[in-house]
Amino acid sequence: MESFSTLIRTASHEQHVEAETSTFMSDLLGGRLGVDAYARYTEQLWFVYEALETGTERLASDPAAGPFIQPELFRLASLERDLAHLRGSNWRSGLSALPATQAYADRVRECAGDWPAGYIAHHYTRYLGDLSGGQIIRDKAEKTWGFARKGDGVRFYVFEEISNPAAFKRGYRELLDAVRVDDLEKQRIVAECKKAFALNTAVFRALGEEFPLSA
Repeated sequence: MESFSTLIRTASHEQHVEAETSTFMSDLLGGRLGVDAYARYTEQLWFVYEALETGTERLASDPAAGPFIQPELFRLASLERDLAHLRGSNWRSGLSALPATQAYADRVRECAGDWPAGYIAHHYTRYLGDLSGGQIIRDKAEKTWGFARKGDGVRFYVFEEISNPAAFKRGYRELLDAVRVDDLEKQRIVAECKKAFALNTAVFRALGEEFPLSA
């Protein structure tokens, strides 16, 4: 029988690839966009992680979502250090969410409040992605814009409390396999995972419209 961690990975593969290969992300990683585009992307991440990490105290006691609430994953404080470096100490005054970002954050907050099992889908797509593909973004950002290695500007991608990311990801998949919901609820989580990737892709699309490459 296929494990839940395998099911959720294979079922969302198409949406995952679409998000990873968006025009905006391809241009950003290809060094074709300036640091302002990177900063704007980082601002959008703040809204998503603010939604993910607000109210985790309540989620920690939920039978399904509780095991996933692990403080070593939290990114909000690191994002705020990055934004202070990128935008200056008054970064909050200029912070604004794109409509696509607001829709993404609203959905995360809705799941966190009303459907903890659905919150798992958003937790999985974000944090496991940060531990994996996020490291490619960090490396490119350091080389392209001269950030200090694992320093301010890229701290979002640096999990200082996770010494062995590969082992952590194995443990995370074991948590998915042990999630305390029935098979129908697992299918709903998979559907929400696909939605999470689609919401993320919509943010990339909106950023691509804001930072088009000149012809």
